[in-house]
Amino acid sequence: MKSFFEVHIWPKRSKLYRLVYLWVRDRSLAEDMLQNVFEKSFNREGELQNHPNLMGWLVRSLKNEVLMYLRQNKVLDSLEGLEDLKWDDSAKDETKESVNKVMCLLKTLPSKQQEIFQLREVEGLSYEEIATYLELSLEQVKVNLHRARKTIKEHMLSQKMTK
Repeated sequence: MKSFFEVHIWPKRSKLYRLVYLWVRDRSLAEDMLQNVFEKSFNREGELQNHPNLMGWLVRSLKNEVLMYLRQNKVLDSLEGLEDLKWDDSAKDETKESVNKVMCLLKTLPSKQQEIFQLREVEGLSYEEIATYLELSLEQVKVNLHRARKTIKEHMLSQKMTK
């Protein structure tokens, strides 16, 4: 018989890894952080069996790992390095430029908007999933996503106008 960890937590590893990788942009660091969260969840297995929002707990624990790392290493910008991402050669230059601009603009947004934008636009999560993971109301998710999109759109349009 499989343990609670094997049935309910381990299958979420891919999604959690992608999320932490978005935050830290370092494969080995993301793996280490995910391993720390898995270790904590394994040790608290009995307590987590009755948790009403298991995925929310996992995301929050992962986020706390990232924040602790950023504080300890005095890294203020968790999205640092996004403009240096490697792109597939088949991608068009215009697309690369636009995506780089959006990623740079994303850094200027408040952290809550950055996080929600990433979960929705990069991870493709539903509004309901984001609300559950971040323990926010559905309305807060929609408002923050709208503000993020609006700010990015305004900046992109203003850059086109100045060209």
